[in-house]
Amino acid sequence: MTIRYQIESCYRTFYKDYSHFIRKTPLCKLPGKALGLDCAEVWLKLEQLQTGGSFKARGMLNRLLSNPIPPSGVIVASGGNAGIATAAAASALGVRCEVFVPEVCPPAKRARLAALGAEVVVTGAAYADALQACLARQQQSGALMTHAYDQPEVLVGAGTLALELEEQGGLPDSVLVSVGGGGLIGGVANWFEARSRVVALEPELAPTLFKAREAGRPVDVAVSGIAADSLGAKRIGSLGWQATQAHVRDALLLTDASIRAAQRWLWKELKLAVEPAAALPLAALHSGRYTPRAGEKVCLIICGANLDPATLA
Repeated sequence: MTIRYQIESCYRTFYKDYSHFIRKTPLCKLPGKALGLDCAEVWLKLEQLQTGGSFKARGMLNRLLSNPIPPSGVIVASGGNAGIATAAAASALGVRCEVFVPEVCPPAKRARLAALGAEVVVTGAAYADALQACLARQQQSGALMTHAYDQPEVLVGAGTLALELEEQGGLPDSVLVSVGGGGLIGGVANWFEARSRVVALEPELAPTLFKAREAGRPVDVAVSGIAADSLGAKRIGSLGWQATQAHVRDALLLTDASIRAAQRWLWKELKLAVEPAAALPLAALHSGRYTPRAGEKVCLIICGANLDPATLA
């Protein structure tokens, strides 16, 4: 069974039985000049409006639906968004949820987790530390583990975003995608394959895919910076690595300053309150790191909005 077929099957299940949980998020099309660009159109896939405030709900629900859930429930390590998505899916299915987050997880995300009924454990300086603690706890409890990005069901669920995008607007010429562990770009790249140009974007201070390409294999990378809570995986996931090797030519790095500027532009000009990870696609355009052709239709995946709005001031 091909990954594209799995994505189609997952998509049908979502909107047949779980349309109350998984939302069809809007696709907004603007002329390039509206964003100060010379390209034909800029599409914004507004996935920050998804349940739980990010695209992660797709993969986490698919993981839970695809496996038996023991009495001990589900468990996940997360910088915040995957935990929120897992907690939301667990709440919808009526099962227990335990979430391990690192100290960089913002208070707004911790509060959201608690509001969803999850048991929150804060441990370690970075995502990798929380993951190790989570794995040890899972061995004790036997809970079903959802991985933030490196499980087939998670990647397939993320891929439904790309299918939905094509269903709504047709094929874009290019799709700009933020990369942390690689679950989102893995799903998007496996759906579009060579039909659209998929571009990987990372902060300079969290270059997991970029460094993997330099080394020719996934390697551990020190991560920090403005988007570390969402894009703070220290090593690209094996599934994301395979997908990007097969279908993604370009992996670009962006400064924290350009990401922050794009985040504030989205709020000031479009009234979109999004977290830093969601601003990388616009930062790539505004900074000139990615320059679309004159007639190009370029799609920006606006992937999440779990932030304290006061940080946009």
